Amino acid sequence: MKTIRYPEKAIWHELLARPVFETKSLERHVQNILNGVKKDGDEAVRHFTKTLDLVEIKDFLVSETEFDEAEKRVSDELKTAINVAKSNIEKFHRAQIEKPEIIETTPGVFCWRKSVPIQRVGFYIPAGSAPLFSTVLMLGVPAKIAGCIEIVACSPPDQNGKINDATLYTAKTCGITKVFKIGGAQAIGAMAFGTETVPQVYKIFGPGNQFVTCAKQLVSQYVTADMPAGPSEVAVIADETCIPAFVAADLLSQAEHGVDSQVLLVSTDEKVIDETLIELNKQLAKLSRKAIASKALENSKAILVENLDEAVELLNEYAAEHLILACENADEVAEKIVNAGSVFIGNYSCESAGDYASGTNHTLPTNGFAKAFSGVSLDSFVKKITFQKLTEHGVENLGRTIECMAEAEGLDAHKNAISIRLEKLAANKQD
Repeated sequence: MKTIRYPEKAIWHELLARPVFETKSLERHVQNILNGVKKDGDEAVRHFTKTLDLVEIKDFLVSETEFDEAEKRVSDELKTAINVAKSNIEKFHRAQIEKPEIIETTPGVFCWRKSVPIQRVGFYIPAGSAPLFSTVLMLGVPAKIAGCIEIVACSPPDQNGKINDATLYTAKTCGITKVFKIGGAQAIGAMAFGTETVPQVYKIFGPGNQFVTCAKQLVSQYVTADMPAGPSEVAVIADETCIPAFVAADLLSQAEHGVDSQVLLVSTDEKVIDETLIELNKQLAKLSRKAIASKALENSKAILVENLDEAVELLNEYAAEHLILACENADEVAEKIVNAGSVFIGNYSCESAGDYASGTNHTLPTNGFAKAFSGVSLDSFVKKITFQKLTEHGVENLGRTIECMAEAEGLDAHKNAISIRLEKLAANKQD
């Protein structure tokens, strides 16, 4: 990690830049895959699975036997952990259920809004360098609570043409039975366009590498996606009250995700930075994914600032996917955060808790998109439909207002739609 001391605000934009990838050739490559899947369906998916994942798959759909065998291989301890996490995630997301409230805006005019589940959703479950079965919980639990009718999941097969056992067990636990052994951009294409085997969905969820993220963006004219979600990232605000070993562990927990991940340490104390970097090197040496984390750290920075207010301003500009507040009065500082995917308050609130089991969702906006996007929640799986009901009394009370506005816009048919009703009500009163 490179250390930057007291940077001028004029260079913040440059300083906070994420790793940049060459996108034109990436888009061409991904578009070719999507075009093939759209045109040739399963045949194209098999071709790209063979050429890109180096495995031949005859039947993409995971069978009941495969589910059962996977469940037997998952340890009882892991099953318990998955179910504890599932329970917490359910509690948090079930509390987000909204009941319709009918508002009488004018006497006789009633308006309300109702949440309706998106009928068909698709999940991408990463499994490249690590099988992220926790993503199944983060997507499957709120989708089930929302009432989505059809849930499809795709995950890359391993060299034996299988999906990770824990991923399949978690899917079964969440009631997801349509799981397909498909990864990469071809999985996104299959869910977006539909194939002979994979049903077409209305919305696609889930993080992924740059190919998956690019594919989600390119299919946006056919199907919506949860959010722009690319390489994982974490930022930490730390002062003299932090525990450097904790901070180092949190930085590495994101650095090990992938070589394109980025971590950021912002501190008001140079001693904290020095001690954290010493701890980071100690812990890095013990990691099984040391090579990956080391590469990610090349994209990462430790920034020394004058005070906590400047640290908050800097991090609000960065808009981190995960933001950890390891500082004095962390609860008060949290109130000043306006741009972040998820915030972790205090020395003991490690980012790993949110990734797995605290209850919040770990599918979050990256690359600065937290300035405008929220992470996945129950709302992500529903659409809001508004309703209105006008009684005869309501038409009489609001009618002239509608006529006047329609006249001003020059829309005679709009005016007539209310006028004809007013005339009918007037005639009824005369009879």
